[in-house]
Amino acid sequence: MGDSSITPRLGNMKALLGIVAGAGASYGIYKLISFKRNKKSSTSNESVSVKSTLQSEVKLQPGSLLARVSGLDVVCPRPVDAASGDIIHQSPNNLEPQHLKMLLSCLQTSDNPSDRCRILVTLGNAAAFTVNQNLIREFEGIHVIAGLVFDPAPELRVQALNALNNLCMNIQNQEQIKIYVPKVLELIEMSPVNSDLQLSALRLLTNLSVTDKHQHLLKQSVTLLLSLLVVGNETLQVQTLKVLVNLSSNPDMMDDIVQAQAPASVVLLFDERTAPAVLLRLLTFAGNLKAWRPSAQVADELRRKQDCLFRVMLDESSQLHSRLVQLLSHPDGEIQAQVARILT
Repeated sequence: MGDSSITPRLGNMKALLGIVAGAGASYGIYKLISFKRNKKSSTSNESVSVKSTLQSEVKLQPGSLLARVSGLDVVCPRPVDAASGDIIHQSPNNLEPQHLKMLLSCLQTSDNPSDRCRILVTLGNAAAFTVNQNLIREFEGIHVIAGLVFDPAPELRVQALNALNNLCMNIQNQEQIKIYVPKVLELIEMSPVNSDLQLSALRLLTNLSVTDKHQHLLKQSVTLLLSLLVVGNETLQVQTLKVLVNLSSNPDMMDDIVQAQAPASVVLLFDERTAPAVLLRLLTFAGNLKAWRPSAQVADELRRKQDCLFRVMLDESSQLHSRLVQLLSHPDGEIQAQVARILT
């Protein structure tokens, strides 16, 4: 292969990495490729030259071609571990369709985890805009990104979930993303508690469950969500409750929710010491449950189910009522008002 074919290929790669850096890659560095100008006649020498250029860096100047392609004014290139705050960047909304195609192609062909991670961050940022959400779907990018949810590298999985989360804000995209719900639930169950993986996966499920169209896919997840609620930290509890509140807002989901096995310690969260952000959402969830009115026959059947959510939170034997009464004296006025609405 001659030098004439190498130059445009490396030029495209330069532009691509400029896009990745400029579109908001969180690692905040420019890993750029310099091309040695001295031409090689031998094919073997040429491959060595190309390999060496992939490991070098060049300094970018404000207003340069790469700076314009990347959509930002370049500040100062930093070493690989430089903070992302050192780079001033504009919105990734200025990415062109061909840029998205290049990114998706590179995501499939690159074997460098660091580069793939930065590309995922860029695609995730771009997916915050409707036009890009549609383009990524049309370019079959959703399945490409979703494939990395199961990559061995945890950081790649996190960034893939984050990108899917933004893509999920598009109703048409949800039709493709929904098929990955079982695997996402499995990922939540198998990941370390309070990990970024769990949090990113829960964010995706939150967006997917905003409307009732796909909530039925989470019928079997209620026990898992309730378990996370009692073992997670505040951040994980809030995100878990967002999903539970979405599900409990749908009357058609209530039968499955109240039958789910629940840890008895759930009611212990109705306590003044629980973080207000958690308690407010917990009260919303409880309010949705209390608004459900089962027939006497259904209630009797549920009472016979050991450890189901109905017995833990809704049955006459539940501690929930007494705990709600105690929360009437909570110092937070919004919490007091929520409790009063549930009790009346």
